[in-house]
Amino acid sequence: MEVAAGTFQGSGNLSRKVISVAAGEAHTVALSGEGCVYSWGRGMFGRLGNGSESDERFPVRVKFQNSELKFIGVAAGAYHTLALADDGSVWSWGYNICSLDQSKNDSDIENKTPLKIRAVKAGGMTSLAIDSLGALWMWGNCPQENSSGDGSLTFVSSFTPIPVWDFHGHTVVKVACGNEHVVALVSAGETYKGDDLLCYSWGGNGHGQLGLGDTESRVRPEIVETFNQDSEWTVYEVACGAFHTALLTHRKRPSDTLESLCWTFGLGDRGQLGHGTTQSSLVPEPVKELPQPVYLVSVDCGLFHTSVVSSAGDVWSWGMEKGLGLCPDASFTGTDSGDAISPLQISGDGLHGPKFHDPVQVACGAAHTVLVENDGYKLWSWGRGRSGVLGNGKTIDCFAPSVVLWPPLNEDFKQEELNTSVDEKDKTVDHKGSDGVSEMDEKLSLAMEEMKLLQSKLSIMERYASILHGSIFGKPFEEQDIPISLKNSGTFDIAREWESMLELADRSKLVRLELFYRNVLAGVKDKMMKKRIQELIKELHPSSSQGK
Repeated sequence: MEVAAGTFQGSGNLSRKVISVAAGEAHTVALSGEGCVYSWGRGMFGRLGNGSESDERFPVRVKFQNSELKFIGVAAGAYHTLALADDGSVWSWGYNICSLDQSKNDSDIENKTPLKIRAVKAGGMTSLAIDSLGALWMWGNCPQENSSGDGSLTFVSSFTPIPVWDFHGHTVVKVACGNEHVVALVSAGETYKGDDLLCYSWGGNGHGQLGLGDTESRVRPEIVETFNQDSEWTVYEVACGAFHTALLTHRKRPSDTLESLCWTFGLGDRGQLGHGTTQSSLVPEPVKELPQPVYLVSVDCGLFHTSVVSSAGDVWSWGMEKGLGLCPDASFTGTDSGDAISPLQISGDGLHGPKFHDPVQVACGAAHTVLVENDGYKLWSWGRGRSGVLGNGKTIDCFAPSVVLWPPLNEDFKQEELNTSVDEKDKTVDHKGSDGVSEMDEKLSLAMEEMKLLQSKLSIMERYASILHGSIFGKPFEEQDIPISLKNSGTFDIAREWESMLELADRSKLVRLELFYRNVLAGVKDKMMKKRIQELIKELHPSSSQGK
């Protein structure tokens, strides 16, 4: 995997490594290897956790009252966010559809034993959690039986977690939810043994998103028969869009010709099922146009689009606006216009050609997609860029992958530098008075701290180069973009490099360069004209005063 602005490949620095990412309607939340939570995008309803409703164009660390908390999981609903701490507690912020009547429920809450949670998930206005015993809990917008007792479905707002008792005696391993439906992967027996997962679904089913062969909603979980115990397939990943579902499966018995399959079902009017049509599907059907053999490592759904990534680094998307999602401003024309009813490969445009190196996870929002690659040390995003959703410092749409500015600049860098300086002085005094610490240890410690400072400063310079390069050429700064003369000799021959770059540039690159420098030149001329007018006014002012 190539090293992008702000990334340090193989550094082993967990603070720079993303181990999980989740996308909401117009925001993204990421979890670092050292257990810190970062967010960016639209801030409305407080979904970013930054203490306000302001947007963030770059990843910003979410600060908690207890600075010692270490987080192990994150999830994003449409307008809210969840974070799971390593002590089993769940933290939440953002839009809260339920209003808590403190006077009625304080006593109930005090008498309840806190749950120890091991996984969280969110979607739409719903939040879900799996506890340490494998039980599933839900709160927010929850499917329930109508109070009339006729067995019909209704949705209630629950401000405290309620258990899904149907899985008692089994272990819930994974879960996902759309606007009104839930899909869970549950162990066939009491404990999870690795390949014995069964797929259950319940909730709204107006478009067949439950995969049960009809459009009748379900109050209680029912098994998706395509993947029952007799099926040759076992499900290992699940994702839900607004009204469609996507699953990843592999054969229960090894196959030389087929490694894994993506199955989709539900609403298909914008091509989000990837079946080559806009028809909906009431039962799971494989996405046949994905190449084989391939092993898919991650899948996610936006409102009306779907994305998958393979272990080899191939990324495919399909659905609304060429797989971008809810992007009505996408300016595709001719044969490129419209929705993608079959998978389209997303090009990495980097050192590894169209592939992304060491991919980890893909996450889809309503109109944007985020990819974690380089074993977690690099992030890409594409789609609608309003409110800084893409995390690249801009608010414009990107219809091809752009580099997220990760790792974020250290907000407390100056204070840390000061603290480091004071600490090192204290260490020097301590070392002089201690026979047990050698002078070599002291020098090594100072060198390590100096390296940390240099890496932080290098991150700033790399980010500046990436932004400048992107503004001129409309693409992320990659290693191959480093001028040859600078790479070989350390001396930058700007005239020679400029001539070489123009010689090798294709027409589209030349057009972009012309547009960029034309705008720059126009701006310079305009500023020079204004300054000249101001000078003339100053020159004429004394003479006009004398005339009076």
